[in-house]
Amino acid sequence: MSISGISPVTQFLQAQKDEATSAATYAKTDTLTRREVTSFEQDAASITSADGLMKNYSALQVVLGAYGLGSIGNQTALIKKLLTQDPSSSTSLAKSSGNAQWLAFADAFKTMGENGGTATTTPFTSDVISSVVTKFQETQYEESKANTKSGVGNALYFVRSMTSDTTLSGIMSNSKLLNVVETVEGFDPDTFGALDYDQQVRMLGAKVDLKDFSSPEKIQKYAEKYLLMLQINPQTPDEPASLLDLLGGDDSDDGILALFGDSSDTSTSSLF
Repeated sequence: MSISGISPVTQFLQAQKDEATSAATYAKTDTLTRREVTSFEQDAASITSADGLMKNYSALQVVLGAYGLGSIGNQTALIKKLLTQDPSSSTSLAKSSGNAQWLAFADAFKTMGENGGTATTTPFTSDVISSVVTKFQETQYEESKANTKSGVGNALYFVRSMTSDTTLSGIMSNSKLLNVVETVEGFDPDTFGALDYDQQVRMLGAKVDLKDFSSPEKIQKYAEKYLLMLQINPQTPDEPASLLDLLGGDDSDDGILALFGDSSDTSTSSLF
C-alpha cells in the first residue's frame, strides 16, 4: 500500500484516465521540469542541425527524455551517430542495434543529419514542439519519486510503449519494459541483471509468452500483475538520473559503442 492508503493498482488506474493532464500538472509543480520545458519552447524553433541540438544541452535533455533516452544524455558520440546516420540504412547504429527507442529518436530527427548536418530547416514545428513537451512531461511524471517507488511509473510506461509487435530483444533493449517483464516472470532484476546476455535470453525466452502482449487488454492486465507482484516482492528502485546528475562528466561511450564495433568517436571536443 502507498503512504496515502491507495493501492498502486488503484493509483495506476486513476493515473491512466488522463495521464497527459496529470503529467502537465506535475510539470508545473516541479521546478526543474518547468524550467526545462520553458527553455525548450523558447529555443526549439531555432535549432536546425544535429550540432545545434547537441550544443543546446537543456533542449537535448528534453528531446531525449521525450523518447525515453534520458540515460544517454552524456554519451555524445552515441547521440551524434543517432542524429547523423540514416536510420533507414541497415548499417546505421539505430537500425542495427535493434533498439526501438534509438530508432524512433533517429527517425524523428533524421533531417538534422542530412547534407552533412547542415540542415537549415528546423524539424521543430509547433506540432512537434507540443508533442515533445507532452512526452517529456509524461516521462518526468512517471519518473517522479512517488511513481518510481510504487512502480506506477513503469506500469504507465509499459502500457503506452508495449505493442503486439514488440520482440524479446526489443524488451531486453528497454530497461523499463525489461523490469516489468522480469518482475512478472519471477526474476529479481538485480540478480538477473548480473547474468550475461545469452543467459538472460535463454531464461526469458523460456518464460515469456509474447501472446501476453497481443492486445491492449492483455498488456493492461500484465501491467497490473506487475504492480501486484511488487507488493509481494518489493524492490528498491534505482533513482532516475536527474538533469543535474546528467550535467556531470561521466563518459561511457566506449562501453556502449564497443558493442557495435565502433568506439572511435567518443571525445566531446571532437563533436563540435
